[in-house]
Amino acid sequence: MAATVETPAISAPPFQLHNSPSMTRSPFIGSTPKTPARSPFTAMMTPLASPMKKAMASMQGYLEEVGQFTRLDPHDDWLPITESRNGNVYYAAFHTLSSGIGVQALLLPLAFSVLGWAWGIVCLSAVFVWQLYTLWLLVQLHESEDGTRYSRYLRLSMAAFGKKKGKLLALFPIMYLSGGTCVALIMIGGGSMKIIFEILCGSTCDIDPPSTVEWYLVFICCAIILAQLPNLNSIAGVSLIGAITAIGYCTLIWALSITKGRPTGVSYEPVKTGSELARICSVLNAVGIVAFVFRGHNVVLEIQGTMPSSRQKPSRQPMWKGVKFAYVVIALCLFPLAIGSYWAYGNSIPTNEGILNALYKYHLRDTSKVILGLASVLVVINSLSSFQIYAMPVFDNLESRYTYSKHKPCPRWLRTALRIFFGCLAFFISIALPFLLSLAGLVGGIALPITLAYPCLMWILIKKPAKYSAMWCINGVLGVSGMVLSVLIVGAAIWSIVTMGVEVHFFKPE
Repeated sequence: MAATVETPAISAPPFQLHNSPSMTRSPFIGSTPKTPARSPFTAMMTPLASPMKKAMASMQGYLEEVGQFTRLDPHDDWLPITESRNGNVYYAAFHTLSSGIGVQALLLPLAFSVLGWAWGIVCLSAVFVWQLYTLWLLVQLHESEDGTRYSRYLRLSMAAFGKKKGKLLALFPIMYLSGGTCVALIMIGGGSMKIIFEILCGSTCDIDPPSTVEWYLVFICCAIILAQLPNLNSIAGVSLIGAITAIGYCTLIWALSITKGRPTGVSYEPVKTGSELARICSVLNAVGIVAFVFRGHNVVLEIQGTMPSSRQKPSRQPMWKGVKFAYVVIALCLFPLAIGSYWAYGNSIPTNEGILNALYKYHLRDTSKVILGLASVLVVINSLSSFQIYAMPVFDNLESRYTYSKHKPCPRWLRTALRIFFGCLAFFISIALPFLLSLAGLVGGIALPITLAYPCLMWILIKKPAKYSAMWCINGVLGVSGMVLSVLIVGAAIWSIVTMGVEVHFFKPE
């Protein structure tokens, strides 16, 4: 009796392998048709049958042992965030440092002037631990059980809350945070360029100094030139420079503030306001400033999306190593900056301005111009570097419109045009709304769910932990608390703007 023997067939699902070099621009893997059953006599008549069977069995075993088929959007190979997936732990650390520490940290002493010593330290420590926990949640949620990779915050939100609700909840805060940060960087970077010119030239120059608008234009031209780097992995060196300069000016500023001594009449009493409601709103606004300091969660999934992943070596392992190193450095920068600068100036820090302005105000005459100029140069370089990583989600979103409609990569000329367009738009907003830096508390409140609330709620919806379990309770409490805190901070910021007023001057940057 002739028994029927079926040759094992290898059928690859139509997903992209995570790290196949030959498939960098080929999104799909086809399936080989199943081999029909054949008798032993037929198999013996085919000399290549046995070697082919062994080769296919070895390949199947290799794929099962080394990795897994990863579900990737076929358009990801054409978009700037996921165009290159050869990132590593060092790239992750560089990008996380560049996005996690920046010029917004210079506002921390201003928050302390409202909160005071005890509550300032407690608030900064609590927000730091809270956002580090939600960062861990995002790293774990990047890859789902079925192999899907969520390389953009918006897609993870849509997977958790539903397509329409996910867009409604996350799209505006993400784009507002990315675009608003780029506008703020133009103001800070261009203003620092102006300060450098004044320090170097002083009253000895015969030429008329460039206006603030002209300095903004110089800054955005430099930023647009750097923005021509094609994808997120290609700016790893830029992020490294940005991280080094951020560490440099944070350390330089708090060290100068301490060594130069305190100005006369420094007080540590929290700033008093009129009514009790005004006091509460000022405190909430200060909490919003602290939340705004930790603004990098909207690019964490994008950073992890640049890394290869497999069953044996999932991307969350090197990503979390890079994040841990980055946040140790961030803590060593932020806490001394906040505590040391508040010790030096107390509540004498100029309203709606950062510690850098206080340094120029109180120590311009007794500090070397070289040191003050160096601090401003570091701020400019860091602003240019941070602009790149925060603009990348915007570039990715703009290019995706073309890619999804045409089903092909964005041409080089169109990619360049889109980045120039965004740079010009950010430049226009920085001129039209030069008072945006005074709204740091409002920006922090709007962006707070992205950092503190949504990751907790998305963990519950995607991972589905047992009801009333530890993870269910912790994430539920933190998620709801984050949403309530966001509403309170936004309401307090709007109330403060309406009652206390903000110096509004359209198209008149100072």
